[in-house]
Amino acid sequence: MILAHGGAGRRSMSGAQRENLRAALEVGYHLLERGAPAAAAVEQAIRVLERSGLFNAGLGARLQLDGARRMDASIMEGRGLRAGAVASMEGVVHPITAARLVMEETDHVLLVGPMATRFAKHFKLERRRSPAPKQVPYDRMLRRARLARQRHGTVGAVALDRCGTVAAGASTGGIARMLPGRVGDTPLIGCGVYADNHAGAVSMTGIGEGIIRLVAAKTICDRLEKGETPASAARHVLKMLVARIQGSAGTLVLAPDGRFTITHVTPHMAAGWWNGKGKPIVGDCFR
Repeated sequence: MILAHGGAGRRSMSGAQRENLRAALEVGYHLLERGAPAAAAVEQAIRVLERSGLFNAGLGARLQLDGARRMDASIMEGRGLRAGAVASMEGVVHPITAARLVMEETDHVLLVGPMATRFAKHFKLERRRSPAPKQVPYDRMLRRARLARQRHGTVGAVALDRCGTVAAGASTGGIARMLPGRVGDTPLIGCGVYADNHAGAVSMTGIGEGIIRLVAAKTICDRLEKGETPASAARHVLKMLVARIQGSAGTLVLAPDGRFTITHVTPHMAAGWWNGKGKPIVGDCFR
């Protein structure tokens, strides 16, 4: 089983985004079908979305207020609770692959900034031209940041493999009108993503500041481990997000037994799922 999303927000998805999500699900599921681990399926599905330029990740990542493009990503697998993440990375097409390399090739969890970019260069990840930062007065950037209109396009996926291991991942270019150096929930394990074979896998999307304050992905997993269904656990946390923080988010939740939910408190959430039967199911309104 694999689920993927292209963000939650006010806009419905385009036809091109729908087809790209379908392609991502197909790539991820076919890997699972051949016996690949869940983390590989999550990574490769997200790579399809990053490369498309249709979402706020990878080639489509937004610029921060100084004109630079800085990206975040993370991945986690539930058998050994291994995780890897990168934040404020520049000049890389696939931050999700850098995150998986942090998980697989180091004893660390999170690398940030220029050193994360240098790490990606060391492993010869595909590069892209990165705009140089501009000298913009800070008070002007602060004013623009306060006027930001939130439009989301973070991408993510969760998967369950043949061995019963779950994995979760996400990749983003942030939010509109970000202050330089802003980091949201996506690279923070337990906030944007979490995966535990005893509970399930979660990938969040939305306004990261609220998701961080509730440690949303881990909070959902904790409720799963106590016996709640994916739908109940997700609804409870999103309801709390709205009531206590006036937050805005959507989530993919997948239990180790294959039960799942796609839930959001935004008008739209571009997402889909596939278990290999029929064709992948893709839509932008799941309740």
